[in-house]
Amino acid sequence: MAMKLVKKTDEYSIYQRGDKRYAVEDARKKAINGDEKVRILVAEDLLKVMTPAKPAVEEAPVAEAEVEAPAAEAEAEAEAPAGDAAAEKAE
Repeated sequence: MAMKLVKKTDEYSIYQRGDKRYAVEDARKKAINGDEKVRILVAEDLLKVMTPAKPAVEEAPVAEAEVEAPAAEAEAEAEAPAGDAAAEKAE
C-alpha cells in the first residue's frame, strides 16, 4: 500500500503508512528515526507523548517487605545464638 503525504516542509516530509504509522524523511529523502522523528511528530501534533504514571500499587508490597524483613532478622538472631553456643562448645 502506498504512503500518503501528510505534511511537507523544507526540512522534512511526513507520510502515513498503510498500517497507520508515520514515516519521516529529510529533504534528501533519507529516513529520520529515533528521538528526532518523535520530536517532529510531537511538534506536528501527530503523536502524543505520555509519561508513565507512578503506580501507587507498588508502594504497598514494599511496606510488606519491610515488615517481613524484621521478622526474618529476628529469626536469624534467634538462630545465631544457638550457632554461637555450638561454636563455643567446639572450642
